[in-house]
Formats: sequence, structure tokens, C-alpha cells
Amino acid sequence: MKRMLGLVLAVILAGAIAGASQASTANPSPLSGALHVTKECSEHNGQAGDFCTITSSNLRAIPAGSRVFYMEAAGAEGLDSDVVLYTGRGNAALGHVTLSFATLSGPITFRGGSGRFQNFRANALVTFDPETNLWRWDGTYGFGGGRD
Repeated sequence: MKRMLGLVLAVILAGAIAGASQASTANPSPLSGALHVTKECSEHNGQAGDFCTITSSNLRAIPAGSRVFYMEAAGAEGLDSDVVLYTGRGNAALGHVTLSFATLSGPITFRGGSGRFQNFRANALVTFDPETNLWRWDGTYGFGGGRD
């Protein structure tokens, strides 16, 4: 399992690094605003290296089809994991999520990455919508060089 996770990370980071030098410095989204994302998690079974797929986003930088990879396995009560939002060659955002299985909610944060996500910051609340069977991120984002 560790070997598979290492391979997944190597592929993601290799693509991010390879494309970073070719990534446009022009940002395809406003510099800051509200963040609204939905994702489906049929490929996530609670194991390290599993992923969810973005189904919609109000940010052009995060198109449908992007993937969120989870670096740690879920525990009995929830998920406390680093995440990699991979949107395509050279573009990956690095973050962390803490999700409670009791409430099916929790915070997700992103702090930088590669390509268009080099100066990306986001804070959102993750919730589950049982009517659509989709997970939602609702919060704020910004692109800029500011520090926390």
C-alpha cells in the first residue's frame, strides 16, 4: 500500500513540477471570492491514495474532472488527512481536511501548490448532501502572495 501511495504521489508531483515551468502566470479566476465546489467520492474507500472527483466548481481554476487525492487513511471516527487537488499538468493545490463521520462535515484548507495554485489560499466547510450524494465545499479563496 505504501508503495502504491508513493507511486500516486510521484505521478502527481512529477506532473506538477513538469508543467510548473510552462504554467501561465495569468490567473483564470478573480483574485478572491466565494468558493463553491461539489465532488463525488465513488473512488474513495477510506484508504490512503484514494480520490474524489470534482463535479462542479465556481472557480475556473478548478474544472469538473479534477481530482482530490487523500494522503492518509480514514479512521473509525473521521478523516484527518493532507490532500492534493490535482487539476491537470503543472497545477496542484496542497491542503488538509479534518472530517467528522458523526456530522459528515469539517474544515478543509489549502495553502499553496504548483502552477496556478502557487499562491492559492482557501478555507471551506465540507458537508455532505444526501439528496445528491455529493460532497460540498463552501467557503472563500484567494490568489496572492500574502502570508497567514
